[in-house]
Amino acid sequence: MNPIYILLGIVIFLAVVAIGAYNSLIGLKQRVKEAHSDMDVQMKRRYDLIPNLVNTVKGSANFESSTLEKVIQARNTAMTAQASGSTEAMQAAEGQLSGSLRQLFALSESYPDLKSNANFLALQEELAVTEDKILSSRRFYNGVVANYNAAQDQFPTVLFKNLASATIEPYFELENPTEERKNVEVKF
Repeated sequence: MNPIYILLGIVIFLAVVAIGAYNSLIGLKQRVKEAHSDMDVQMKRRYDLIPNLVNTVKGSANFESSTLEKVIQARNTAMTAQASGSTEAMQAAEGQLSGSLRQLFALSESYPDLKSNANFLALQEELAVTEDKILSSRRFYNGVVANYNAAQDQFPTVLFKNLASATIEPYFELENPTEERKNVEVKF
């Protein structure tokens, strides 16, 4: 066989490997963006439910306004963090919002009128479902990030990660690791 054909075959093989590695990183990067977007959709849904919940609670006489203010402030902070696109800022803000909502629901137990309000119960149920969806989307996001980050350190993609502008993405972790196990409780 002619050495030129052998050399040409090796060059073509290396080109196919390079293109495959590059395309793999680009595909994984897009999946990370998609997973982040899915998480954003679920969080936005929660942000949209909170004003209705707060207005329903305001209708209950003598409910602690400081708790409502904390929930509203935490929601606004979370929305700002989401708009920034910073995973770290979102993590902190989401942890604060989840804590505020838990406090709101815990305090609501002391108000019989509120506990029997059909709107409040429906919103509380919908918020609990949304929290489950957020948890699922966080898990999906972290799984995609794990694949993307691992691919960057594997051969041959490690050779092309700079070409693909690949960077290590942070996981979406809660500030308080035990918080994930404490979803918003729905009590009837």
